[in-house]
Amino acid sequence: MFNETYFKKLVKNVSEVYLRVDKKKMYQDLIVGLPARSLNQRMRHTSMVLKKYLPDDYKSALQILDELIPKMDKGYTTLVFPDYVSLYGLDHLTLSMQALKNYTQYGSSEFAVRSFLKKDFEQTLHIMKAWSLDRDYHVRRLSSEGSRPRLPWSFKLDEIIKDPSLTTPILNNLKSDKELYVRKSVANHLNDISKENPEYMLSLVESWDQSHEHTAWIIKHASRTLVKKGNSAALSMFGVKSEACINVEDFQITPSRIKLGGTIQFKCKIRSISNNPQKILIDYIVHYVKKGGSHAPKVFKLKEFTLNKGEVVEILKNQKIVDFSTRVHYKGIHKIDVQVNGKIYTGGEFVLE
Repeated sequence: MFNETYFKKLVKNVSEVYLRVDKKKMYQDLIVGLPARSLNQRMRHTSMVLKKYLPDDYKSALQILDELIPKMDKGYTTLVFPDYVSLYGLDHLTLSMQALKNYTQYGSSEFAVRSFLKKDFEQTLHIMKAWSLDRDYHVRRLSSEGSRPRLPWSFKLDEIIKDPSLTTPILNNLKSDKELYVRKSVANHLNDISKENPEYMLSLVESWDQSHEHTAWIIKHASRTLVKKGNSAALSMFGVKSEACINVEDFQITPSRIKLGGTIQFKCKIRSISNNPQKILIDYIVHYVKKGGSHAPKVFKLKEFTLNKGEVVEILKNQKIVDFSTRVHYKGIHKIDVQVNGKIYTGGEFVLE
């Protein structure tokens, strides 16, 4: 994304709003050492080059960036604008927070705003609470996403991990937001809270009106980690008993040996041994081999259904074993278990060659 084509467009657009810029020198500074830089290193380098060529006066520089950002394509590359603010605007809270509010509609200011929470937590959070009532859904989403305790690709917010009530006013304002983009953020924020403070998270969502469609959606997605862990309180919110009256039978994995890029299939039968219908949540756990030879379990959602008296349901799942940026596979014996309503039932294993 941060390639020569992008930088040519950036320089062209900068020169249109700031006539004093030396286009040739700026472009050369932007692309120097480009192949060796990672994605975010390229973004940070771009911010630093902008600082070199924009006015030293921060307010004047922001005025130029305000004119520049509408000329650029929306998406990840626009994060360079809030990144600039987080680097050079920490001593100008009011100006910077207004800039982040403006820039978030073009991409997101979720990472940049955390630098201000780190420097002046109280004042920054006060502004973000007001954002949660903004008419622009991008700004409302920023109030939740930027204050997440454990935002991926960013540092943890220890104050909120210690006291999750600090962001409760934001979450209360957004608990029935009409925009899915906002609701996803609220659910992820709550899911973050559940990792250290499950009791607080559950007590908060139980106080909400779960009959509201949007609120119910948020609660379900916010509870995913607790449900995967078999948390009885989280399961009971959805009418699921933590101890299902079932037997898991005929568990099979085929083939027994595969190579990277191959697909394994596992299947089993879930048999009711209850006289009453039961709500069943089925997950499965893949115990991946780590580099040192130990195992790391990863829980995946599979199926949700009602199991009637004496009923038998066959479960079948295909899983391709390929490397991702977030998971590298290692050879050895991998195991797969089935988890029913939070209880783990031993399954089988396969060998990755």
